[in-house]
Amino acid sequence: MLKKERFKAFVDHFSSHFPEAETELHYTNPFELLVAVVLSAQCTDKRINQVTPALFKRFPDAKSLAESSVEEIFSYIRSVSYPNNKAKHLLGLGQKITDQFAGEVPETMEDLQSLPGVGRKTANVIASVIYNQPAMAVDTHVFRVSQRLGLVPKTANTPLKVEMALIKHLPDEVIATAHHWLILHGRYVCLARTPQCAKCDITHFCAFYQKNNKA
Repeated sequence: MLKKERFKAFVDHFSSHFPEAETELHYTNPFELLVAVVLSAQCTDKRINQVTPALFKRFPDAKSLAESSVEEIFSYIRSVSYPNNKAKHLLGLGQKITDQFAGEVPETMEDLQSLPGVGRKTANVIASVIYNQPAMAVDTHVFRVSQRLGLVPKTANTPLKVEMALIKHLPDEVIATAHHWLILHGRYVCLARTPQCAKCDITHFCAFYQKNNKA
């Protein structure tokens, strides 16, 4: 199967079966999503959704977060991964948004990545989900699934290379949603250790399945 055909099959399938795929993190505004994504690094969305209700009630905006302390923030997020570092990041993030961005979550990749705890992946999530930009955030699920499906070459061995390979071939209007297609497929079907090929609906264009099925 040619790459162009594989991408078309991918977009056609998920556009018809999961047209409105979205993040499983719970949020009501850009600030809450930003905080949730920062917390979700190397942690499950389920765990973050258990922590954020109390956190958002205490810190409804960047200003309230900026006026807190690492110790207080830590008390709300102690059950997530790396809570010490994340508490420091959230305090710094709140302060910078308050001081430099008038309390509003910035829109550009450059400004987003200037915030403590915000790398390219997190910035891409905010750019795509909140500001509807054609940005592709690459986490472990996106990295794994896009390679297994054969959407990206094996030489795409870094998150940035996978990101560039995907946005090169995906239509701009589906890039933001395709991020969620890949994540959700990786989370529930194409598992890291034991991919559930028997219940997968897209084996007909999956390079991993076709290779192993022939073997």
